[in-house]
Amino acid sequence: MGSFCALDEPLQYPVARRDDSVVDDYHGVKIADPYRWLEDPDAEEVKEFVEKQVQLTNSVLQKCETRAKLNQTITKLFDHPRYDAPFRRANKYFYFHNTGLQPQDILYVQDSLDGEPEVLLDPNALSEDGTVSLASLSVSEDAKYLAYGLSSSGSDWVTIKVMRIADKNVEPDTLSWVKFSSISWTHDGKGFFYSRYPAPKDGEVVDAGTETNSNLYHQLYYHFLGTDQSEDILCWRDLENPKYSFGGSVTDDGKYVLLYIGEGCDPVNKLYYCDLSELPNGLESFRNENSLLPFVKLIDNFDAQYGVIANDDSVFTFLTNKDAPKYKLVRVDLKEPTAWVEVLQESEKDVLESACAVNGNQLIVSYLSDVKYLLQVRDLKTGSLVHQLPIDIGTVSEISARREDSLVFISFTSFLTPGIIYQCNLGTEIPDMKIFREIVVPGFDRSGFHVNQVFVPSKDGIKIPMFIVARRDIILDGSHPCLLYGYGGFNISITPSFSVSRIVLTRHLGVVFCIANIRGGGEYGEEWHKAGSLAKKQNCFDDFISAAEYLISTGYTQPRKLCIEGGSNGGLLVGACINQRPDLFGCALAHVGVMDMLRFHKFTIGHAWTSDYGCSDKEEEFHWLIKYDVSIIHHSRYSPLHNVRRPWEEHPDQSIQYPSTMLLTADHDDRVVPLHSLKLLATMQYVLCSSLEKSPQTNPIIGRIDCKAGHGAGRPTQKLIDEAADRYGFMAKMLQVHWIE
Repeated sequence: MGSFCALDEPLQYPVARRDDSVVDDYHGVKIADPYRWLEDPDAEEVKEFVEKQVQLTNSVLQKCETRAKLNQTITKLFDHPRYDAPFRRANKYFYFHNTGLQPQDILYVQDSLDGEPEVLLDPNALSEDGTVSLASLSVSEDAKYLAYGLSSSGSDWVTIKVMRIADKNVEPDTLSWVKFSSISWTHDGKGFFYSRYPAPKDGEVVDAGTETNSNLYHQLYYHFLGTDQSEDILCWRDLENPKYSFGGSVTDDGKYVLLYIGEGCDPVNKLYYCDLSELPNGLESFRNENSLLPFVKLIDNFDAQYGVIANDDSVFTFLTNKDAPKYKLVRVDLKEPTAWVEVLQESEKDVLESACAVNGNQLIVSYLSDVKYLLQVRDLKTGSLVHQLPIDIGTVSEISARREDSLVFISFTSFLTPGIIYQCNLGTEIPDMKIFREIVVPGFDRSGFHVNQVFVPSKDGIKIPMFIVARRDIILDGSHPCLLYGYGGFNISITPSFSVSRIVLTRHLGVVFCIANIRGGGEYGEEWHKAGSLAKKQNCFDDFISAAEYLISTGYTQPRKLCIEGGSNGGLLVGACINQRPDLFGCALAHVGVMDMLRFHKFTIGHAWTSDYGCSDKEEEFHWLIKYDVSIIHHSRYSPLHNVRRPWEEHPDQSIQYPSTMLLTADHDDRVVPLHSLKLLATMQYVLCSSLEKSPQTNPIIGRIDCKAGHGAGRPTQKLIDEAADRYGFMAKMLQVHWIE
């Protein structure tokens, strides 16, 4: 990397108090935590720390010349109409639409696909600054009521309200302390199932979403329309397993409510059912009783995932990974719960992503094949193939239809396709696919770009897919700025999608944009996920580093022109990679990252991530997270907070420093709480910069800390644009990239 510095003089970092008295004993290993005090978001000292960091970051951003142009150009390109796929309930159609720069998408209703659309719910009217967002919604079977969940400032906490659709009247019903919940109506339209946590004790939570308390004792409730939340029926809870999560879902025929029970984030669940038609006086009879619903246990262990696709009375079809890491469809009759049959067997190489029952007895199934989607129509009864549906290389982001619908809406996106909604009519002999709506970005011409997919061998020889998006006909002379993005965790697949800000980077800064589909994700099924989790987490970092080395060796870029980016688990990825290979990158952008791998499980929903990371409470797992042992191939130092070191001391013969780094977080992120980024920021600034008289670390280490924002969901348009301009303006300055008209 050399001693190149993009800023004229090294930064003066604010001094943060180090408390050397905080030392924890992990299985006989003493670990200091001098910035433990940064874990209290309400402390004045912490607010002061944040304020000083914000000032420092603003002083750096003011020197980033392309930032204003980025903001202007991204805004201009963002200003185009966007639509989601419509969905039908009873005799009405519903869809989301944004004219371009509205803070939040608006929900519309129409009596037919050609009917006059009316605004049903405009979240923008609910706050001055667009920070109240719609987190969830559900329309009753008769389309008379809309139940909808609102989130403030990007928090995971949701408040459910109810609207009468005919006159758009908002009912008094208000349900609080809802989190990680669906909304599922019973078919009589009397109410719905939802999930919540017990209300915090008085005074415990001042500003919901900024607290860090652990989320425990999830519960499933049923709410009767027109009643107070205090009268809701407690349908299920488990006091012996406080970390379990519960979700209630009414089947398409309205006969059963299914109870999905989860623990952690692995794709596994228990599944119970309750036959609503057999409750003598319906759910009413539980109003004054203290008993839970009489659920029957169909699956009572956590060895696989089961998701209901369809049922005919007691005969259920499930999507499962039971003995099928790439997923399959199976069927069982609840009357004979031990006799399971395969309907669609596991594919050899493609992952069965989803199956949606449509048109009576058909399925639309989507497969992921080398990170590209395939769509098929199959027979629900036999699983046999009826038709292949033609789609381009890219991502099927939504299939909108229910079993009774012969008209299916399919949303598609790709790197160079802003969005197409297809209308597929299955009522004809050969499915009729036509474009229902196409999202057009004025001024965007896809012919100027090229997309390529390559397969990069990782450290252990496993081939890692990577997409490369660049201007057409670039010369591979190592001169191009490059942005490498990754995630690699929790069975989540990162598939092609359109991004206004990335297109602006490629067009106006000459950036080559890449996504590495590293292990830990779901791109090749459960084995791919497992190969990048727990004791094998180091594979994620090796894969990402190999992708970076490939981009350099093939002439796309060079280390000082290479920026890496990731969010959440991908923020951890970036944090670990700059610790392990500071010489390989010129810039790093880590969003809302999990950075303290020894304490993450103690805050909000962090306990659920031990399924991917392990937990420092267990000795063996503690060593995965912290210890560096060359003799054991998979063990490496990776907790970002605990592995910041001075590269110039390890390699005195080379002038290596950390890349220019921006850690991004927000005050209402109650998923990955801000303390992760704050503690790492203080640690990096101290170890690399302020603890030394004349530090070789001249590349800046800064934090972008947003207010009235959370982990990412529900962020208003202006905040999205401002953040993109800030982080990419910083990147451009650090990589010394100039604007191309």
